Amino acid sequence: MRVGFIGLGKMGSGMALNLRKAGVELSVYDVYKGNAKPLLEAGASWAASIADLAREADVVFTSLPGPREVKEVACGEGGLFRAMRDGAVWFDLSTNSVSVLRELGVRFKGRNVQLLDSPVSGGPTGARTGKLAIYVGGDRSTFDQFKYLLDAIGDEVLYVGELSAGTAAKLVHNTASNIIRMAIAEVFTLGVKAGVEPLRLWHAIRQGGIGRSRTFDRIGDQYLQSKYEVPSFALRLAHKDMTLALELARELNVPMPHAELTYDDYTTALDRGWGDMDSRSPMQLQNERAGVSIKETAEAVRRTLELG
Repeated sequence: MRVGFIGLGKMGSGMALNLRKAGVELSVYDVYKGNAKPLLEAGASWAASIADLAREADVVFTSLPGPREVKEVACGEGGLFRAMRDGAVWFDLSTNSVSVLRELGVRFKGRNVQLLDSPVSGGPTGARTGKLAIYVGGDRSTFDQFKYLLDAIGDEVLYVGELSAGTAAKLVHNTASNIIRMAIAEVFTLGVKAGVEPLRLWHAIRQGGIGRSRTFDRIGDQYLQSKYEVPSFALRLAHKDMTLALELARELNVPMPHAELTYDDYTTALDRGWGDMDSRSPMQLQNERAGVSIKETAEAVRRTLELG
């Protein structure tokens, strides 16, 4: 079986090299041929164009900067659409647009080409070492058939659902990461300005309840089950702590925009009479705003946690 890899930047080069290390027969293409040097030295072959690569490949991987580049490689002159073999498979490792993926999925299905979105998480270091999470959306049987190729690239290969589901999961992950970073910076400046030495503060918050657990593990018992009636920490107590923190922030002239937004939701929840419910109960307000219902069983949550 012949595999083609398009896009040999900081992410793509590492992933392509790991395919070669796994013994995959590989042809590669990049707009800058110099990027292919380590691959060619590792035994990969150079394709003179995207079309040349696509005509010879049973499976094509793309690792590109974004939706614009993916659409150009897919449907531009000399692109994948006209050149890929009947029955071929395309894994897009880029962080793409959900709407673009759905549009391309329909178009390529008409050419009997299966597109699976497969964005990765782990950065250039993970791409080199194979320590990547890969979020896959698309046809399940195709995923199962070619998962061994993805296993050569990442150590956490996760089937998420239909086409674009992997990308939605990746965007959720990265957005949560970005928000959490800014929230940490916000509260960290409060602690430092209150007189706590930064390393002591860092050590202290790492030993608290949130610091000792994986961030997303903690949503299983309450939020995912929509079950807040037996609180592990009551909303009224959390609201009190938020009030005290914001009072301190005002005294020290520390801007706290993320905390202010959270406080507004906590106050709304308190006004609804949720004070004796769990402090995660205000998360329901966002569900209402988004028009989303989330209510899983305790058994389903347990099984998901057991997946690792």
